[in-house]
Amino acid sequence: MNITETVRKNCTLPNMLTVLRIAIIIPLARCILAEKYVYAGIFLIVSAVSDMFDGMTARKFHQVTRLGKILDPIADKLTLIAVVLCISKIYDYVYPFVIVMFLKEIIMLTGGAVLLKKNIKPPAAQWYGKAATVVFYSSMILLIALRAVWKVEIYWLSLALFGVSTGFMIFAFMNYAVIFLRLLKKNRNKK
Repeated sequence: MNITETVRKNCTLPNMLTVLRIAIIIPLARCILAEKYVYAGIFLIVSAVSDMFDGMTARKFHQVTRLGKILDPIADKLTLIAVVLCISKIYDYVYPFVIVMFLKEIIMLTGGAVLLKKNIKPPAAQWYGKAATVVFYSSMILLIALRAVWKVEIYWLSLALFGVSTGFMIFAFMNYAVIFLRLLKKNRNKK
């Protein structure tokens, strides 16, 4: 396959949505840190919508690509890490949740890299991973909306939203860990 065919194959709407999600991470982070919460909320909503539609569009229009399978989880992880780190600057009392979320993302990226290195196809996103993403985006959008629209910070609500997001992420992580170990075992048994 020559370079033109490769570009044509990978230049799909789902991949462009994923690249858009990666491209807005820096402006999103800058808006959160600069306390431009309305713009941060808009960027976060664009990120959430593009995340929802990239995979759906890829499957519906048969545009699933190897590049998309790699870029999508990277975009998810980078967005989550950037948002959580920036939000923790505002809500500094949520650091324990931030540390758990950050470690979970690093471990999952490392696990994905291990599978790819062993030529094992990483598992497709499962419902629990998607649910954790929806809860995360919803929680962060609500926290930013509280600041942008009502200019308030509600301590117990912030803790609850971070706690629920972290709980969903841990639940998804544990389920993906089972799949990861199963894939490694299956690969070992083939040899």
